[in-house]
Amino acid sequence: MNILTKFSVGQYVYGNRSWLRIIDSRLKIIIVMIFLITPIWAGPIWRLSLVGCLLLITFLSLLPSRVWWRSLCLLLCLSLLIGFLSLLASSDIQSLDNALRNPDELRIVVENSTKWNMLQIPSHKIWFINFGPYNLSRKAFELAIKTSTLIFTVIHSVNLMLLTTLQEDIVWALSWFLNPFRKMGLPINKWLFQLLIALRFIPLVQEEFQNIIKSVSVRSINFRNLGFKKSFNVILILVERLFQNIFLRIDQGAESLLSKKKIILDMNRFRTFHHSRSLNLIVNSISICFICIAIFLRKLYGAI
Repeated sequence: MNILTKFSVGQYVYGNRSWLRIIDSRLKIIIVMIFLITPIWAGPIWRLSLVGCLLLITFLSLLPSRVWWRSLCLLLCLSLLIGFLSLLASSDIQSLDNALRNPDELRIVVENSTKWNMLQIPSHKIWFINFGPYNLSRKAFELAIKTSTLIFTVIHSVNLMLLTTLQEDIVWALSWFLNPFRKMGLPINKWLFQLLIALRFIPLVQEEFQNIIKSVSVRSINFRNLGFKKSFNVILILVERLFQNIFLRIDQGAESLLSKKKIILDMNRFRTFHHSRSLNLIVNSISICFICIAIFLRKLYGAI
């Protein structure tokens, strides 16, 4: 079992097969921000369109299927599960457009006082679907679409960028955007250097998680014979050990940085240059057109 190769979430995968690799990192950040920001105050049609666009980009990206299909299936299942739970949790909530109290409630209670029951749950229709005493409304469907699509777009869009972009290139692009804040005296280079360390720390966390799972599989622990209490105790011990190993990696990294007398924070050396200039120009031009079209369509059709 190798999580680092089967579930490459948040890791850069080397190769030259995908056109996503040669897009300028600044344009990639703008495109990712479109997937992160435009769902705010947007309707279900726009949210579903973003999901379809992400799936289309993934299938046409020319990335090897072994890189993304496992994480994509897992993310789709997670999004559908959370959307289904949101649908069940909010399906019995009445619309705020309806009156909260019936003006004739007192008269009805007095007339039907002999038939009044505190524990009775009435079965009435809300909006367009009646599911017995458990009502499915349009608001519930919209909330389910909102939660499931938001989780998918946030995680998968960022994951696609991290799969096809070096961490140094991302840091350089953010440095280019934050360059005006340097004149205000803000320590932009130090913040971006901390971000670079955090991005490089993601595979280390996955490696420690993989080592914990391997240690459990080698010992062949039978949780059924242990019972609920002892099984929960073993799980807590494993989680504690995982965090101890992660904190140990953090201490080792901090000691290695402190051992250096001087750290040069030059963000310009992080920029990646591509040799094929004509292909870069074509792909970047298409990316700019995609950004303009996405902003235009969001303004026309993305509102609630």
